[in-house]
Amino acid sequence: MFTTRPGTASPIQRTFVGVDFFSVFQEVYLRTNDPRVSNIVKFSDWIGELKVEAAASIKDGKRILFQFDRAAFSFKFLPFKVPYPVPFRLLGDEAKGWLDTTYLSHSGNLRISRGNKGTTFVLQKKTDPRQKLLAAISTGTGVEEAIDEFISLSKSVAKDEPVLLEGEWQMIWSSQVETDSWLENAGNGLMGSQIVKNEQMKFLVSILPGIRFSMIGKFVKSGTKTYDVTMNDAALIVGPFGYPLEMENKINMELLYNDDKIRISKGYNNILFVHLRASDGSK
Repeated sequence: MFTTRPGTASPIQRTFVGVDFFSVFQEVYLRTNDPRVSNIVKFSDWIGELKVEAAASIKDGKRILFQFDRAAFSFKFLPFKVPYPVPFRLLGDEAKGWLDTTYLSHSGNLRISRGNKGTTFVLQKKTDPRQKLLAAISTGTGVEEAIDEFISLSKSVAKDEPVLLEGEWQMIWSSQVETDSWLENAGNGLMGSQIVKNEQMKFLVSILPGIRFSMIGKFVKSGTKTYDVTMNDAALIVGPFGYPLEMENKINMELLYNDDKIRISKGYNNILFVHLRASDGSK
């Protein structure tokens, strides 16, 4: 977002702190087998970017030590990368440096850092739409706006309509507050988890230790992204025993988004649901 430009900056640093017309990013990945820090100049979405990478290590918890070792241009109109013509091995100490974190906001989205050449950087974290949605759910504010943004962005990159994936899906948010009747909530999928397998759907809710509500039904695809769900096999499970309940619910489910980790749908009474995948249902 901002940087100072001291005259003592190295040629490599001047490449990044001297650009006013392009977006400049910094990637920091330290908790890996190959910790690295990368500086990226993004020219545009249709031209490409220059990425200069450095091997990194941590010192005293706040300082990142790094040494630039490779760089390349990635142009959208070329199927290969073009090496950046800098002989890092011959630069010696000019290719080395450190980066101190002098301030980090409580949310972790704003960072101020100072480099070994005296350059100060102000960086704002680029938030993934999925992270923004999960953050909104955790705080309980702006969830529907975050869902709209997430779905809008996914439509711009998705090639196919969403498909209902098998697995165990844990509900983490719905647009309707639960009613006073836990049986109604459980039967309409307003709580607990859903297990999707072999064209069957199962609502499963833990009520008390050793006591669960279970409701099983079938679903059929009724449109490009809609499913007709009929839930009609309900039971209260106490330990190893099951007690049948006379219940039947018919739900039209509209699948708004689905990948291997998150599902967004409209269900009972057009209520919005967000589910996270707990397992893929293979076991």
